[in-house]
Amino acid sequence: MANEFFMEMALTQAKIAFTRGDFPVGCVIVQGKEVIATGARQGTRLGNPFFSEIDHAEIRALKSLEVNALKFIPERSVLFCTMEPCLMCFAAIILAGIKKIVYAYEDPMGGGTSCDLSSMAPLYKDAKIEVVPGVLREKSLDLFYKFFNKGTNLYWKDSFLEAYTLEQNRSSTEK
Repeated sequence: MANEFFMEMALTQAKIAFTRGDFPVGCVIVQGKEVIATGARQGTRLGNPFFSEIDHAEIRALKSLEVNALKFIPERSVLFCTMEPCLMCFAAIILAGIKKIVYAYEDPMGGGTSCDLSSMAPLYKDAKIEVVPGVLREKSLDLFYKFFNKGTNLYWKDSFLEAYTLEQNRSSTEK
């Protein structure tokens, strides 16, 4: 039940991004039973002159830890994200020392959590990180489906991710 509770909070962050016109990814970092950081994807709106591929929800949440008054204890923290972290975010999460990632919707185009860490350098190979996929997947899928169906969206337009998402939504509505 706790995974769903905190994923709902990540979905709230994703809805903030969506409302702004950004790619709907949201993230919360939880320590114990308290949310200590949040992040929403930024910089993907149509016509945004400050477009950035590093303003991912996970990176924004990790950066917000810098100004958090609570003492960050990585091994007691869990990162909840509405989409599977990409390689950049997955590496940043590992480097931050977080030991558990919970995500809603898989990223078949750029997801990094299935990366074989055993063949990497010790910093990554020795990271003991637990990944829990699919928590509130349908709710996250619905938000991505709405995003890809917005006429003003150009971010990842005509990409494998868009086609996969639209197909996943069709499959889930046919059940």
